[in-house]
Amino acid sequence: MIARNGPRRLGFFTRLLDEAGPAERYRLATEQIIHAEDVGFDSAWVAQHHFDEDEGGLPAPLVFLAQVAARTSRIRLGTGIVTLPLEDPVRVAEDASVLDLLSGGRLELGVGSGGTPSSFAAFGIDSADRANMFDQHLATLRQALAGAPLGGGNTLYPPAPQLIDRLWQATFSVGGGMRAGKAGDGLMLSRTQPRTKEAPHAPLADLQHPIIDAYLAALPPGREPRILGSRTLFVADDRDEALGFADIGLRRIVDHFVTAGHIVSGRSLPELIATFDVHIGTPDDVIASLRSDSTLELVTDLVFQVHSVDPPHSYILRSLELIANEVAPALGWRRQNAGRTSRISLAR
Repeated sequence: MIARNGPRRLGFFTRLLDEAGPAERYRLATEQIIHAEDVGFDSAWVAQHHFDEDEGGLPAPLVFLAQVAARTSRIRLGTGIVTLPLEDPVRVAEDASVLDLLSGGRLELGVGSGGTPSSFAAFGIDSADRANMFDQHLATLRQALAGAPLGGGNTLYPPAPQLIDRLWQATFSVGGGMRAGKAGDGLMLSRTQPRTKEAPHAPLADLQHPIIDAYLAALPPGREPRILGSRTLFVADDRDEALGFADIGLRRIVDHFVTAGHIVSGRSLPELIATFDVHIGTPDDVIASLRSDSTLELVTDLVFQVHSVDPPHSYILRSLELIANEVAPALGWRRQNAGRTSRISLAR
């Protein structure tokens, strides 16, 4: 059951995984974000991934979002996430402050500890230290944004104290939810989470409700909660066509997930859809599916991505239209502003 008032904001998330080279990936993702703004989405989020083009196509999210800012006017632009242990936190603060000015105050700064151990070696960092480094770098980032002295008599320029209230922390754990709540930051929940061998079919809500509870309990009095729930969603006019793309996309990634330690209990398409927490089909299909996810009763920001289905570009654009026009309103979201109304014709 979705919250009575519905999510306040509707978001689109991309890891830039279109079947193309990097320049084309960036072009297509930019078009998708522009289209999301046109049909009424409130925010767009991009992930940071280093080195592996199959994991994600964007090592420099703030650079990418700067050019997106120049081609949009309203939609909020978020990082989901900046892998903070691999970054100089003062430089993150500087780049974020400039981007926020260039975008007219539209930046949402999501950070996390990162989940790809092999990436750390290239930076000369032991991934086993990432939790401690995340805590240290986040503290420095927060101090820089607040205008605290940074050494040598220096403070952040341009100043960006406004970004302190737009920090988000991504986590899979109850401890991480408590940390984000105590800091008064936003909480970012993943589209899926690993299951244990003891509970391979545990609903995603069962894994994420304790994180939300810990976050809300730790939130300072008077601090308004910000909870982002990311979900894999692909909406199409034809259910069988949507399932066909899911069959291709999910089978392409399943072996990688098994190698990474995820529990995959079966290889049929329905089993893969359940394993990866995918909501897919026509608007009616996905509305019913999303209504069964009790986590979404508590989110303030409902953010959809097409990964790991990853259909062709034109189908992503059409999915965005169907989400904004049919799915999200059925869940209680109300459009605040939108650009021109458009309809994508799919190439057959």
